[in-house]
Amino acid sequence: MTAFEREQIQAVAIDMCTVFKAAVRQVLPHALLVVDHFHVVQLANRAVTEVRRRVTLTQRGRRGRGTDLEWRMRNRLTRRAARMPGKHVDRLVDTLEALPAKIGAPILAASNAKEDLLDLLATARTQPDREHVHRLLHRCYNRCTATDLHRLATTVETWWPQIHAFLRTAITNAGSEGTNRVIKTIARDAYGFRNPENQRLRTRTATTRRHRGHLNPA
Repeated sequence: MTAFEREQIQAVAIDMCTVFKAAVRQVLPHALLVVDHFHVVQLANRAVTEVRRRVTLTQRGRRGRGTDLEWRMRNRLTRRAARMPGKHVDRLVDTLEALPAKIGAPILAASNAKEDLLDLLATARTQPDREHVHRLLHRCYNRCTATDLHRLATTVETWWPQIHAFLRTAITNAGSEGTNRVIKTIARDAYGFRNPENQRLRTRTATTRRHRGHLNPA
C-alpha cells in the first residue's frame, strides 16, 4: 500500500480482535476504527445461547434435548424480534414463561438484553442524538447486570469507541463477511470434492456474483 492510498483511508471496519486492532493501528495510526455490527450481533446471540445451555445443564443436569422447550426455541431466540411476526414473538415469550422459572426467566431476560443491544445498533442510520444513544446503552448495561451477562457488558464497554463509530458512520464489511461465510461453508462440505483443485473450483464458483444472483435476480 502506497503512502497516497493510506492517506485516502478514513475508516477501517475491523473484527472484535485485539491483535487485528493493534495491527491496523500500527499501519494506519490515524484511521477511524469501526466495529462491524455483524460481530456485535454475533456476540449477543452467543451470550443468549450460553445462558440457555447453562441453565439447562444446571437445572436438568444434562445437555438440551429435542423434548426440551427451550432447546426447540433455540433458533428463534437468536432471531431479531423486530423481524419476526408478532405471533412468533408471543409464542416465544409464552413458551419461556411456561417453563420453570429457573429455566425460562434467565433465558427470557438474556433474550431481552440481546434485543436492547440490537435496538442500539439499529440507530446506526438514523443519526441519533447523544442522549438517545446513551439511554439505550445504559438500558442494555442494566439488563446485562440483572441477567448475569457481565461478559457481554464488559465486551461492549471495551469496544464501545469502535461500536459508537459504527453508529456514527454505519460503515460495514457485511458483504465480505457474507462471502467469507459462504467460502467456509463450501470448503467444509466434502461431498463431491475429489481433489484440492475441484474444491477450489467449487468455492470460487459459489462466491461469484452471478452465482449469488446479483446479475440475474430472476
